[in-house]
Amino acid sequence: MALRHYTLDFNLSAPDCPTTVHGLQSIFQEQEMTETVHDTEGHGYLATFIGKNGRLVILRVTAHGLLTIDLQCCEGDNIVQVENLLNTLEEKLRSLLHGNIKRVKRLPALTRGAAVDRYWPTADGRLVEYDIDRVVYDEDSAYQNIKIMHSQQFGNILILNGDVNLSESDLPYTQAIMGRGQENYAGKEVLILGGGDGGILAEAVKLKPKMITMVEIDQMVIDGCRTHMRKACGSVLDNLKGECYQVLVEDCVPVLKKYVEEGKTFDYVINDLTAVPISTAPEEDSTWEFLQLILDLSIKVLRPTGKYFTQGNSANLTETLALYEEQLGRLSCPVDFSKEVVCVPSYMELWVFYTVWKK
Repeated sequence: MALRHYTLDFNLSAPDCPTTVHGLQSIFQEQEMTETVHDTEGHGYLATFIGKNGRLVILRVTAHGLLTIDLQCCEGDNIVQVENLLNTLEEKLRSLLHGNIKRVKRLPALTRGAAVDRYWPTADGRLVEYDIDRVVYDEDSAYQNIKIMHSQQFGNILILNGDVNLSESDLPYTQAIMGRGQENYAGKEVLILGGGDGGILAEAVKLKPKMITMVEIDQMVIDGCRTHMRKACGSVLDNLKGECYQVLVEDCVPVLKKYVEEGKTFDYVINDLTAVPISTAPEEDSTWEFLQLILDLSIKVLRPTGKYFTQGNSANLTETLALYEEQLGRLSCPVDFSKEVVCVPSYMELWVFYTVWKK
Protein backbone atom coordinates (compact mmCIF):
# COMPACT_ATOMS: atom_id res chain seq x y z
CA MET A 1 0.00 0.00 0.00
CA ALA A 2 1.23 3.47 -0.88
CA LEU A 3 2.03 6.24 1.61
CA ARG A 4 1.03 9.87 1.42
CA HIS A 5 3.69 12.28 2.65
CA TYR A 6 2.69 15.82 3.65
CA THR A 7 5.12 18.62 4.50
CA LEU A 8 4.67 21.89 6.37
CA ASP A 9 7.60 24.29 6.82
CA PHE A 10 7.99 27.46 8.88
CA ASN A 11 10.99 29.74 8.45
CA LEU A 12 11.38 31.70 11.68
CA SER A 13 13.20 34.90 12.54
CA ALA A 14 14.54 33.14 15.62
CA PRO A 15 14.11 29.59 16.98
CA ASP A 16 11.56 29.21 19.79
CA CYS A 17 11.67 25.51 20.54
CA PRO A 18 10.20 25.15 24.07
CA THR A 19 7.14 27.33 23.42
CA THR A 20 6.45 25.71 20.08
CA VAL A 21 6.74 22.11 21.26
CA HIS A 22 4.63 22.69 24.38
CA GLY A 23 1.94 24.41 22.33
CA LEU A 24 1.59 21.49 19.92
CA GLN A 25 1.53 18.67 22.49
CA SER A 26 -2.20 19.01 23.17
CA ILE A 27 -2.97 18.47 19.48
CA PHE A 28 -0.94 15.26 19.36
CA GLN A 29 -2.51 14.07 22.62
CA GLU A 30 -6.00 14.56 21.13
CA GLN A 31 -4.89 12.39 18.20
CA GLU A 32 -3.71 9.72 20.66
CA MET A 33 -0.22 9.88 19.26
CA THR A 34 2.77 8.61 21.22
CA GLU A 35 5.68 11.04 21.44
CA THR A 36 9.35 10.09 21.28
CA VAL A 37 12.01 12.79 21.65
CA HIS A 38 15.33 12.04 19.96
CA ASP A 39 18.82 13.18 20.92
CA THR A 40 20.16 15.49 18.18
CA GLU A 41 23.44 16.18 19.99
CA GLY A 42 22.75 19.88 20.13
CA HIS A 43 21.33 20.23 16.61
CA GLY A 44 17.90 21.50 17.58
CA TYR A 45 14.80 19.52 18.54
CA LEU A 46 13.51 16.30 16.93
CA ALA A 47 10.46 14.30 17.95
CA THR A 48 8.30 11.64 16.35
CA PHE A 49 4.62 11.06 17.05
CA ILE A 50 3.01 7.73 16.15
CA GLY A 51 -0.74 7.20 16.00
CA LYS A 52 -2.77 4.02 16.31
CA ASN A 53 -3.94 4.35 12.72
CA GLY A 54 -0.39 4.22 11.38
CA ARG A 55 0.09 7.96 11.07
CA LEU A 56 3.58 9.26 11.69
CA VAL A 57 4.51 12.87 12.38
CA ILE A 58 8.10 14.10 12.49
CA LEU A 59 8.60 17.48 14.14
CA ARG A 60 11.98 19.14 13.78
CA VAL A 61 13.14 22.58 14.93
CA THR A 62 16.65 23.56 13.86
CA ALA A 63 18.96 25.95 15.66
CA HIS A 64 18.77 28.22 12.59
CA GLY A 65 15.03 28.79 12.85
CA LEU A 66 13.55 26.22 10.47
CA LEU A 67 10.57 24.28 11.78
CA THR A 68 9.43 21.32 9.71
CA ILE A 69 6.52 18.93 10.06
CA ASP A 70 6.41 15.74 8.00
CA LEU A 71 3.20 13.73 8.18
CA GLN A 72 2.97 10.25 6.69
CA CYS A 73 -0.22 8.22 6.43
CA CYS A 74 -1.37 5.15 4.57
CA GLU A 75 -3.10 5.70 1.25
CA GLY A 76 -6.38 4.37 2.66
CA ASP A 77 -6.39 6.79 5.59
CA ASN A 78 -9.18 9.35 5.93
CA ILE A 79 -7.85 12.24 3.84
CA VAL A 80 -10.29 14.74 5.37
CA GLN A 81 -9.05 13.89 8.86
CA VAL A 82 -5.43 14.16 7.78
CA GLU A 83 -6.03 17.54 6.13
CA ASN A 84 -7.85 18.73 9.26
CA LEU A 85 -4.87 17.69 11.40
CA LEU A 86 -2.50 19.63 9.16
CA ASN A 87 -4.82 22.65 9.21
CA THR A 88 -4.96 22.52 13.01
CA LEU A 89 -1.17 22.28 13.29
CA GLU A 90 -0.67 25.18 10.87
CA GLU A 91 -3.22 27.40 12.63
CA LYS A 92 -1.71 26.62 16.04
CA LEU A 93 1.81 27.36 14.83
CA ARG A 94 0.72 30.64 13.24
CA SER A 95 -0.79 31.63 16.58
CA LEU A 96 2.20 30.50 18.68
CA LEU A 97 4.80 32.02 16.38
CA HIS A 98 3.00 35.26 15.57
CA GLY A 99 5.55 37.94 14.71
CA ASN A 100 8.35 35.35 14.38
CA ILE A 101 7.34 33.90 11.02
CA LYS A 102 9.30 34.79 7.87
CA ARG A 103 7.68 32.26 5.54
CA VAL A 104 5.25 29.33 5.59
CA LYS A 105 5.29 26.64 2.90
CA ARG A 106 2.88 23.73 2.61
CA LEU A 107 3.24 21.43 -0.38
CA PRO A 108 0.78 18.99 -1.94
CA ALA A 109 1.14 15.44 -0.67
CA LEU A 110 3.79 13.24 -2.21
CA THR A 111 2.48 9.72 -2.87
CA ARG A 112 5.20 7.12 -2.38
CA GLY A 113 5.08 3.52 -3.57
CA ALA A 114 1.91 3.93 -5.65
CA ALA A 115 1.04 1.41 -8.36
CA VAL A 116 1.27 4.22 -10.91
CA ASP A 117 4.45 6.29 -10.63
CA ARG A 118 3.67 9.95 -11.31
CA TYR A 119 7.10 11.38 -10.42
CA TRP A 120 9.87 11.71 -13.00
CA PRO A 121 12.97 13.92 -12.89
CA THR A 122 13.86 16.55 -15.45
CA ALA A 123 17.28 16.38 -17.11
CA ASP A 124 18.58 19.05 -14.72
CA GLY A 125 17.48 17.10 -11.65
CA ARG A 126 14.17 18.71 -10.68
CA LEU A 127 11.27 16.49 -9.66
CA VAL A 128 8.08 16.76 -11.72
CA GLU A 129 4.73 15.25 -10.80
CA TYR A 130 2.86 14.29 -13.96
CA ASP A 131 -0.89 13.79 -14.25
CA ILE A 132 -0.30 10.12 -15.09
CA ASP A 133 -3.28 7.91 -14.34
CA ARG A 134 -2.29 4.51 -15.74
CA VAL A 135 0.49 2.37 -17.17
CA VAL A 136 -0.36 1.12 -20.65
CA TYR A 137 2.91 -0.72 -21.42
CA ASP A 138 5.77 -1.86 -19.19
CA GLU A 139 8.34 -4.29 -20.52
CA ASP A 140 12.05 -5.00 -20.16
CA SER A 141 13.86 -5.57 -23.43
CA ALA A 142 17.41 -6.82 -23.81
CA TYR A 143 18.51 -3.17 -23.74
CA GLN A 144 16.26 -1.15 -21.45
CA ASN A 145 13.07 -0.81 -19.48
CA ILE A 146 10.26 0.49 -21.67
CA LYS A 147 7.26 2.22 -20.13
CA ILE A 148 4.38 3.94 -21.87
CA MET A 149 2.18 5.81 -19.42
CA HIS A 150 -0.98 7.79 -19.99
CA SER A 151 -1.06 11.46 -19.03
CA GLN A 152 -4.37 13.29 -18.99
CA GLN A 153 -2.61 16.36 -20.40
CA PHE A 154 -0.01 14.95 -22.81
CA GLY A 155 -1.52 11.65 -23.94
CA ASN A 156 0.72 8.59 -23.81
CA ILE A 157 4.35 9.16 -22.80
CA LEU A 158 7.28 6.93 -23.74
CA ILE A 159 9.75 6.54 -20.85
CA LEU A 160 13.00 4.60 -21.41
CA ASN A 161 15.05 3.63 -18.35
CA GLY A 162 13.30 6.35 -16.35
CA ASP A 163 13.97 9.05 -18.96
CA VAL A 164 10.98 10.80 -20.52
CA ASN A 165 11.51 10.45 -24.28
CA LEU A 166 8.40 11.55 -26.12
CA SER A 167 4.69 12.11 -25.56
CA GLU A 168 1.89 12.19 -28.08
CA SER A 169 1.80 15.98 -27.56
CA ASP A 170 5.48 16.54 -28.32
CA LEU A 171 5.26 17.53 -31.97
CA PRO A 172 7.52 20.55 -31.20
CA TYR A 173 10.31 18.05 -30.44
CA THR A 174 9.86 16.30 -33.79
CA GLN A 175 9.66 19.57 -35.69
CA ALA A 176 12.81 20.89 -34.01
CA ILE A 177 14.91 17.80 -34.72
CA MET A 178 13.83 17.94 -38.38
CA GLY A 179 14.75 21.58 -38.97
CA ARG A 180 11.60 23.47 -37.94
CA GLY A 181 9.95 23.22 -41.37
CA GLN A 182 12.79 25.09 -43.09
CA GLU A 183 14.19 22.07 -44.96
CA ASN A 184 13.13 20.57 -48.28
CA TYR A 185 12.98 16.80 -47.85
CA ALA A 186 11.35 16.13 -51.21
CA GLY A 187 13.39 13.65 -53.23
CA LYS A 188 16.08 13.46 -50.53
CA GLU A 189 17.68 10.50 -48.76
CA VAL A 190 17.31 10.53 -44.99
CA LEU A 191 18.92 8.47 -42.24
CA ILE A 192 17.27 8.33 -38.80
CA LEU A 193 19.31 6.94 -35.90
CA GLY A 194 17.02 5.58 -33.20
CA GLY A 195 13.54 7.05 -33.38
CA GLY A 196 11.74 3.85 -32.38
CA ASP A 197 8.67 5.83 -31.31
CA GLY A 198 8.05 6.53 -35.01
CA GLY A 199 7.38 10.24 -34.52
CA ILE A 200 10.12 11.49 -36.86
CA LEU A 201 9.44 8.79 -39.44
CA ALA A 202 5.73 9.61 -39.50
CA GLU A 203 6.40 13.30 -40.13
CA ALA A 204 9.22 12.70 -42.61
CA VAL A 205 7.20 10.42 -44.94
CA LYS A 206 4.70 13.26 -45.40
CA LEU A 207 7.44 15.36 -47.03
CA LYS A 208 7.88 12.97 -50.00
CA PRO A 209 11.55 12.02 -49.61
CA LYS A 210 13.23 9.60 -51.99
CA MET A 211 14.03 7.14 -49.18
CA ILE A 212 14.20 7.13 -45.38
CA THR A 213 16.30 4.55 -43.56
CA MET A 214 15.57 4.30 -39.85
CA VAL A 215 17.94 2.24 -37.67
CA GLU A 216 16.43 1.30 -34.29
CA ILE A 217 18.09 -1.27 -32.05
CA ASP A 218 15.08 -2.23 -29.94
CA GLN A 219 12.20 -4.08 -31.55
CA MET A 220 10.20 -3.88 -28.31
CA VAL A 221 10.20 -0.06 -28.45
CA ILE A 222 8.75 -0.28 -31.95
CA ASP A 223 6.16 -2.85 -30.84
CA GLY A 224 5.03 -0.80 -27.85
CA CYS A 225 4.81 2.47 -29.78
CA ARG A 226 3.06 0.88 -32.74
CA THR A 227 0.18 0.05 -30.41
CA HIS A 228 0.25 2.80 -27.80
CA MET A 229 1.81 5.90 -29.45
CA ARG A 230 -0.30 6.12 -32.58
CA LYS A 231 -0.99 9.84 -32.19
CA ALA A 232 2.75 10.30 -32.70
CA CYS A 233 3.60 7.55 -35.18
CA GLY A 234 0.30 7.02 -36.98
CA SER A 235 0.38 3.79 -39.00
CA VAL A 236 4.00 4.11 -40.14
CA LEU A 237 5.26 1.38 -37.78
CA ASP A 238 2.65 -1.14 -38.92
CA ASN A 239 5.17 -2.27 -41.52
CA LEU A 240 8.96 -2.09 -41.44
CA LYS A 241 9.00 -1.20 -45.14
CA GLY A 242 6.95 1.34 -47.04
CA GLU A 243 6.98 3.11 -50.36
CA CYS A 244 9.66 5.55 -49.27
CA TYR A 245 11.07 4.10 -46.04
CA GLN A 246 12.66 1.08 -44.42
CA VAL A 247 13.18 0.31 -40.74
CA LEU A 248 16.29 -1.71 -39.83
CA VAL A 249 16.12 -3.29 -36.38
CA GLU A 250 19.86 -3.16 -35.81
CA ASP A 251 22.62 -1.44 -33.86
CA CYS A 252 23.35 1.80 -35.69
CA VAL A 253 27.13 1.69 -35.08
CA PRO A 254 27.94 -1.26 -37.37
CA VAL A 255 25.36 0.03 -39.87
CA LEU A 256 27.08 3.42 -39.97
CA LYS A 257 30.48 1.77 -40.36
CA LYS A 258 29.17 -0.30 -43.26
CA TYR A 259 27.77 2.81 -44.94
CA VAL A 260 31.14 4.56 -44.53
CA GLU A 261 32.94 1.59 -46.12
CA GLU A 262 30.44 1.48 -48.98
CA GLY A 263 30.59 5.22 -49.55
CA LYS A 264 26.84 5.53 -49.02
CA THR A 265 25.74 9.07 -48.12
CA PHE A 266 22.59 10.93 -47.11
CA ASP A 267 21.14 14.40 -47.46
CA TYR A 268 19.95 14.39 -43.85
CA VAL A 269 21.05 12.43 -40.81
CA ILE A 270 18.74 12.76 -37.80
CA ASN A 271 20.15 11.47 -34.52
CA ASP A 272 17.27 10.55 -32.21
CA LEU A 273 19.18 8.11 -30.02
CA THR A 274 18.47 8.02 -26.30
CA ALA A 275 20.38 10.43 -24.05
CA VAL A 276 22.81 7.60 -23.24
CA PRO A 277 23.14 5.74 -26.56
CA ILE A 278 22.76 1.96 -26.59
CA SER A 279 25.00 -0.36 -28.58
CA THR A 280 25.38 -4.13 -28.65
CA ALA A 281 29.15 -3.76 -28.31
CA PRO A 282 30.30 -0.20 -27.58
CA GLU A 283 33.96 0.24 -28.45
CA GLU A 284 34.56 3.32 -26.36
CA ASP A 285 34.92 3.56 -22.59
CA SER A 286 33.00 6.75 -21.88
CA THR A 287 29.66 8.18 -22.94
CA TRP A 288 31.41 11.19 -24.48
CA GLU A 289 33.71 8.98 -26.55
CA PHE A 290 30.75 6.97 -27.73
CA LEU A 291 28.83 10.12 -28.64
CA GLN A 292 31.85 11.32 -30.60
CA LEU A 293 31.96 7.99 -32.44
CA ILE A 294 28.30 8.40 -33.48
CA LEU A 295 28.96 12.02 -34.50
CA ASP A 296 32.05 11.19 -36.52
CA LEU A 297 30.41 8.30 -38.38
CA SER A 298 27.29 10.39 -39.04
CA ILE A 299 29.26 13.27 -40.53
CA LYS A 300 31.16 10.81 -42.73
CA VAL A 301 27.92 9.57 -44.32
CA LEU A 302 26.62 13.13 -44.77
CA ARG A 303 26.74 14.62 -48.25
CA PRO A 304 28.73 17.87 -48.69
CA THR A 305 25.53 19.94 -48.68
CA GLY A 306 23.77 17.75 -46.13
CA LYS A 307 22.70 18.51 -42.56
CA TYR A 308 22.91 16.57 -39.32
CA PHE A 309 20.16 17.17 -36.75
CA THR A 310 20.24 16.06 -33.13
CA GLN A 311 18.81 16.84 -29.73
CA GLY A 312 21.21 18.29 -27.21
CA ASN A 313 20.04 18.50 -23.63
CA SER A 314 18.25 20.71 -21.13
CA ALA A 315 18.95 24.40 -21.64
CA ASN A 316 19.89 24.56 -17.94
CA LEU A 317 22.76 22.07 -18.39
CA THR A 318 25.12 24.67 -19.82
CA GLU A 319 28.30 22.77 -18.91
CA THR A 320 27.04 19.59 -20.59
CA LEU A 321 26.07 21.53 -23.71
CA ALA A 322 29.50 23.20 -23.78
CA LEU A 323 31.16 19.77 -23.59
CA TYR A 324 29.01 18.57 -26.49
CA GLU A 325 30.02 21.57 -28.55
CA GLU A 326 33.65 20.75 -27.79
CA GLN A 327 33.05 17.30 -29.30
CA LEU A 328 31.87 18.98 -32.50
CA GLY A 329 35.27 20.65 -32.76
CA ARG A 330 37.10 17.31 -32.48
CA LEU A 331 35.55 15.50 -35.44
CA SER A 332 37.65 14.15 -38.29
CA CYS A 333 35.86 16.57 -40.63
CA PRO A 334 35.55 20.27 -39.64
CA VAL A 335 31.95 21.39 -39.09
CA ASP A 336 29.85 24.41 -38.23
CA PHE A 337 26.70 24.29 -36.14
CA SER A 338 23.73 26.27 -34.95
CA LYS A 339 21.41 25.60 -32.04
CA GLU A 340 17.84 26.36 -31.13
CA VAL A 341 16.02 26.26 -27.80
CA VAL A 342 12.54 24.73 -27.91
CA CYS A 343 9.88 24.10 -25.27
CA VAL A 344 8.98 20.40 -25.41
CA PRO A 345 5.60 20.02 -23.65
CA SER A 346 6.10 16.80 -21.69
CA TYR A 347 9.70 17.62 -20.73
CA MET A 348 8.51 20.66 -18.76
CA GLU A 349 11.82 22.34 -19.52
CA LEU A 350 13.50 24.09 -22.43
CA TRP A 351 15.50 21.76 -24.70
CA VAL A 352 18.40 22.52 -27.03
CA PHE A 353 18.59 21.14 -30.58
CA TYR A 354 21.61 21.26 -32.89
CA THR A 355 22.03 21.54 -36.66
CA VAL A 356 25.50 20.54 -37.91
CA TRP A 357 26.95 20.82 -41.40
CA LYS A 358 30.33 20.39 -43.06
CA LYS A 359 32.51 23.46 -43.60
